[in-house]
Amino acid sequence: MSEFVLPPPGTPAVAVEGGGRFPVHRIYCVGLNYLDHIREFGRDPAASPPVFFMKPADAVVANGAPIPYPPRTTNFHYEIELVVAIGRGGARIEPAAALGHVFGYAAGNDLTRRDLQKAAKDRGNPWDIGKGFDHSAPVAAIRPASRGHVSRGRIWLAVNGERRQESDLGQMIFGVPHLIAELSTLYTLQPGDLVFTGTPSGVGPLKPGDRIEGGIEGLEVLTNTIVEPE
Repeated sequence: MSEFVLPPPGTPAVAVEGGGRFPVHRIYCVGLNYLDHIREFGRDPAASPPVFFMKPADAVVANGAPIPYPPRTTNFHYEIELVVAIGRGGARIEPAAALGHVFGYAAGNDLTRRDLQKAAKDRGNPWDIGKGFDHSAPVAAIRPASRGHVSRGRIWLAVNGERRQESDLGQMIFGVPHLIAELSTLYTLQPGDLVFTGTPSGVGPLKPGDRIEGGIEGLEVLTNTIVEPE
């Protein structure tokens, strides 16, 4: 007889290039990590340290899967991002050692209910309902770090073939080693963690029927379509 009073949920996972699946433990996200995006929101880059928040692990969406338009929003946004997959955990990781904890890299989309996020900000509340909802973390296949680490390269997103975001990873204010080191002072990182590293400028709204394509140089292109609400 099972010790569980309910059937345990399955393990969320992301595809890995070349085969296999990466089991997701937690999803950490970084806000305000590109100068142009900070200015886009009227903030002072000099006074904007990284902002950390989280999404539930089961918010991951596979490449190619449809995404239902989420409830309680009329301003649903895309945000293309580099995603770092953690393969070796640790706490208080030194920046010089941080890349040794990386399993691989992928393109991801930090989907956002912008109106709910703004309302939470205005009240001084957490961003959870604006960021951590169902189907809010599409991720393409992870390229293992054994094929090289990712620190520069084109990052872009298009909606229905129209380019909306275009930048370079070299424009990130805080690079991957710094982000891993900083997060590891707040949490003990675990194998299976994902870190969304922030988005460049050009974020904007989505509607049912929109086809989103987003990519990062050298990584699999992420493609999803927004469909009518469930």
